[in-house]
Formats: sequence, C-alpha cells, structure tokens
Amino acid sequence: MKTDKVLSMIGIAAKAGKVASGEYQTEHEIKSHKAYLAIIAKDASENTGKKFQNMCEFYKVPIAFYGDKESIGHAIGREFRASIAITDKGLAETVQKKLAQTTTE
Repeated sequence: MKTDKVLSMIGIAAKAGKVASGEYQTEHEIKSHKAYLAIIAKDASENTGKKFQNMCEFYKVPIAFYGDKESIGHAIGREFRASIAITDKGLAETVQKKLAQTTTE
C-alpha cells in the first residue's frame, strides 16, 4: 500500500494542534481568517461542498476536495470528518504542494 503524503501531512498538522475539524469549527476558522487551507472530503454532501466552496471564495481561503470522510478522520485521529481547516501557514503550504504532486502523478 502506497503511503498517502497528503494525509500524512494532515496528521502532522493535527498533532501540532493546527487543524480545526468538523463543519462548525472549519466554518469558524475560515470566517475568523485563521484558516490557510480548507480540505473537504470528496464524499461530502453536495450541499457541504458548495457551502464551503462559496465561503472559501468569499474569504479568499484556498480549498481542496480530497480523500473521503473516513480517511480524513483517520488522519487526524477522529472518526469521520467531511471538512477540516489547517490553521498554520507553513503546514497549509506544504499540504498544497503535496496535493499538487498527487494530481500530477
């Protein structure tokens, strides 16, 4: 099994305490300008995806649709999570680089 570098970085960010997870916390971090990257599970509801897409556009926060609820939750040591926000600029940039690498592979 190939290790998922994006989920590994999300796990590192979570251990550093730089991840807000769940719909309410993710929304709060985006609206208070503390989020540097929002990640939404690909299997999240269409409504959730559209809501965060619009919110991130408005607050100028990068957004990525990646993984599924179970793998994102597992990466941060929780159960299912449809949305997370990374609240550290350096970690968010690293995750974005890993996301770009996975789309080119």
